[in-house]
Amino acid sequence: MDFKKATISDLTEMQEMYIETIKWVCKNDYSPLEIDAWISGLNNVERWLKVIHAQFVLLALIDDKIVGYGTLKDGNYIDFFCVHKDFQRQGIADKVFNELELEAKKENSEIITADVSITAKPFFEKKGFVVKTKQKNIRLGVELINYKMEKSLK
Repeated sequence: MDFKKATISDLTEMQEMYIETIKWVCKNDYSPLEIDAWISGLNNVERWLKVIHAQFVLLALIDDKIVGYGTLKDGNYIDFFCVHKDFQRQGIADKVFNELELEAKKENSEIITADVSITAKPFFEKKGFVVKTKQKNIRLGVELINYKMEKSLK
């Protein structure tokens, strides 16, 4: 597995993987209606372009195919974190997370935070995150549950 920083040319592949992964991996924790509302965020093109241009966006690649990625906003917030549905449980999430954590430490961040799905919560707990609050977000009139989590880097 190789790592590289994302560029605008990676955006379409990242978005396709995001949709496929959420539809497949999160189907036991979220209803089809919730998943459709969640992936509607792809329509916010400006947000995705801002992610690529303003955040630390790390891609995990196998044979030049994106198999995972994570983004770090402002040196301490994991904004996107996704592992391809066909590459789950192969240690990719661990490796991507470790790189994001190293980057946060380079930025002298004392904590790292994330808004985490029901599905991803156990992974983040294993990585030392604690739940700060359960959140209810409304998207397209649909309530989505996630968790504000944080980890001390000291």
